[in-house]
Amino acid sequence: MKQLTTDFGNPIGSNQNSLTAGAMGPLLMQDYQLIEKLAHQNRERIPERAVHAKGSGAYGELRITADISKYTKAKVFAKGEVTPLFLRFSTVAGEAGAADAERDVRGFAIKFYTKEGVWDLVGNNTPTFFLRDAYKFPDFIHTQKRDPRTHLRSNNAAWDFWTQVPESLHQVTILMSDRGIPASYRHMNGYGSHTYSFINDKNERFWVKFHFKTKQGIKCLTNEEAEKIIAKDRESHQRDLYENIEKGNFPAWSVKIQILAENEVSKLGFNPFDLTKVWPHSVAPLIEVGEMVLNRNPQNYFNEVEQAAFSPSNIVPGIGFSPDKMLQARIFSYPDAQRYRIGANYHQLPVNRAKNEVHTYNVAGAMNFGIGDNLVNGAYYEPNTLGGAVEDNKYLEPDLAIGSSAARYAPLDNDFYTQPRNLFNILPSDEKERLYKNLAASFDGVKVEIIEKALAHFEKISPEYANGVKKALGK
Repeated sequence: MKQLTTDFGNPIGSNQNSLTAGAMGPLLMQDYQLIEKLAHQNRERIPERAVHAKGSGAYGELRITADISKYTKAKVFAKGEVTPLFLRFSTVAGEAGAADAERDVRGFAIKFYTKEGVWDLVGNNTPTFFLRDAYKFPDFIHTQKRDPRTHLRSNNAAWDFWTQVPESLHQVTILMSDRGIPASYRHMNGYGSHTYSFINDKNERFWVKFHFKTKQGIKCLTNEEAEKIIAKDRESHQRDLYENIEKGNFPAWSVKIQILAENEVSKLGFNPFDLTKVWPHSVAPLIEVGEMVLNRNPQNYFNEVEQAAFSPSNIVPGIGFSPDKMLQARIFSYPDAQRYRIGANYHQLPVNRAKNEVHTYNVAGAMNFGIGDNLVNGAYYEPNTLGGAVEDNKYLEPDLAIGSSAARYAPLDNDFYTQPRNLFNILPSDEKERLYKNLAASFDGVKVEIIEKALAHFEKISPEYANGVKKALGK
């Protein structure tokens, strides 16, 4: 039997009773074991994520079966490559104790432990988002969180924002459709959502979008079905994922990409970096490149799921960014959030740590346990004459042409209705009826004048859309 110890390995003789001055006396300050337990308990929770607070995670592999070397030199996409990964699913708006089966966007964040460092793809189960400029992101998230006066969630705030920011209508339609409540994490697609760069060995750039199509099939819940599940089990998605992996029923996704050369973006007819829009498959067909499988559960939820930290700033040679304003902002905000939540050296935690060698000149900071492995030949600055790690310009990306003057540019178009209309038109009639009911339910507590604004937007998408919602509202 193993000996119980303190955090520093000191053996504990009794873990049942505190040290006191006599049988009925007060506690003694010298009871360091009691103090260690209480102090640690006070610190067992770190600040939860401002968004994506409730999550589940699992380990797995990315297996590449197609040759796409003409698009990217990234080793993670070499044909035959198998890359270990960690995937964290989440809901977006709710706190850490929120129910899994609520109507919400789902996070779909993947950490690939490649041979060239960590590559993080931070996406959702939707190909779009509510916004195309992160300048409004804090305002949007405020509407999804609790009213600071009442401490209640506010449908009125959400719809007040959405009706004044109609670029959100595409994502709102997806959210209020059947796919707004996945039956489980296994039964939904994932998307990189943003536009990224692929760079090949000729230093040519291609724009790319990432898709993960569930091999379990799409399954969703109605509001009524979700309510019954939530009444019995607030951890339904976590339970489903964990239990299926434990049983060996490993969930899988087909990995696909869309590609456009730099000189092909005009085919879209809109800004290719607009996160509120999708690339039509008729212009950029899906290309299957491999498979992703989840096959191992974490052993410690806090260490491996709660402390898992993702950022789109983590890229590898052959994969880069784009001028997507939302992506550009997340390159800063994501790692900044993790340094706040977990600490300056969060990258050293096992779930976040790269599998290849790491050589930097960053030193010290709270919870630094690198033991000097980044200080090559004792060098802790650069340049140096000690043989420390050096740069290599072969990893520079090709130049990207940008505008010549800086300004707070308005979006290139204000077409908020074409893509939601295209989505609405392909929905089966029964799903349209559920869409109307879901939207009507979401108007609970919303002011009449805001509902009228929403109906005016729906009318611009399609009169059928507006009339269906009106009918569901009893108008």
